[in-house]
Amino acid sequence: MTSCNLNHSLEDVKKKLEQQAEHLEKYYSGCSQFLENNPTQQQLNELFHLLKKYDLADEEEKSLRERKIYKLISQKKGEN
Repeated sequence: MTSCNLNHSLEDVKKKLEQQAEHLEKYYSGCSQFLENNPTQQQLNELFHLLKKYDLADEEEKSLRERKIYKLISQKKGEN
């Protein structure tokens, strides 16, 4: 997974989540709720990149991303 310097909007992240919905059955609801709670720009960027090409990742990479998604969406507002 690579990082970039672009800031992804809430709408961009929501679209990416919808694109990956069928592959994220156990994290989709949590991600949706997370996005409703005004995440920071850093959190938006992180989630976008975790979701990007999730469906193309191998099982090991998916597992790593799922742990990172869980950690991100479990954070309290303002935590990094």
